[in-house]
Amino acid sequence: MVFLFRDKSIVNIFFLVLLAIGVHIHFFLAEPVLVLGKGDGLFSLFLNQYLKGVPSTFLFIAYELVILIQAIRLNMILTDYRMFQSTNYTTAMTYVLLTGLIASWSGISAALLSNSLVLWLFILLTRLYNNQSPRTLLFNIGMLVSITIMTYHPTAILILVVLFALAVVRPFRIAEWLVLLMGIILPYYFLVSWLFLNNQLKAISSYLPSLGLQLPLQHPDPWLIANIVYLVLALFVGMFFWQKYNNRMVIQIRKNWSVMLVLLFSLLPIPFVFSGAGLDSGVLILIPLSAFVANAFGYPKRLLVPNLLFWIAIVLIVHNNWELIKK
Repeated sequence: MVFLFRDKSIVNIFFLVLLAIGVHIHFFLAEPVLVLGKGDGLFSLFLNQYLKGVPSTFLFIAYELVILIQAIRLNMILTDYRMFQSTNYTTAMTYVLLTGLIASWSGISAALLSNSLVLWLFILLTRLYNNQSPRTLLFNIGMLVSITIMTYHPTAILILVVLFALAVVRPFRIAEWLVLLMGIILPYYFLVSWLFLNNQLKAISSYLPSLGLQLPLQHPDPWLIANIVYLVLALFVGMFFWQKYNNRMVIQIRKNWSVMLVLLFSLLPIPFVFSGAGLDSGVLILIPLSAFVANAFGYPKRLLVPNLLFWIAIVLIVHNNWELIKK
């Protein structure tokens, strides 16, 4: 099956649609999941007020469109920036495939919607290298980070990502760091001003992320553990092939991969360090995780390893679908 996505043909988008429907086939027999937030940002407010109670058919179509648009967009970005040595649709295939491995990822959530903003942020960060006038870009990056935090509070960890990216991609200039920090602060400055003028300054805490150590997996079942083990295994295999070919790439592409790597390890602890962020918040790692795992599907000349990873994922997804149908 993997060979279908290793071509450059536009027909692969049709295969992606079929894959997305197959990975989430339970939607035909069970109602799509709508993960309602608990005051963790504007996306949660939107889900609670406007999507709660809507027909299940609409939720199914909306979910499929969201993951397909994100998958195709991610694939296009990595292709345009030549982060792979060949052009194919394995990254989009990987993204769609991974959405079916954790049950709580098979639903519309604030974290899933935030992935679109995380992807946009990565696009802006890749433009920093060799930019002759980066201050406007840095200000926009800071603004985007701040807006992303407002829409979903656990994304506050992205501040670390943009600071690292600026340190790695560009030489140190204090003016550039100040511009970035100004972009991050400005939306909250306007928010605090608005709350002050309306005598609601005490409500500022509801717009800020809440930290708190927790374990999102209190009583994990063996199948959930198997899914997590598969994700770790696929990541290691993908990073093995990435490391094998990374040294052949030009400096700019290697820096882009460094930003993607920091994005991966920065987003991993979100379910553990933010209060109320359950396992559904882990969907935020899909963008960097898919980018690295896609190396395992796209680089090997022999299809033994890619096909093995693909069919193991399909077995786990079939079980997850069965469990969701029984509920």
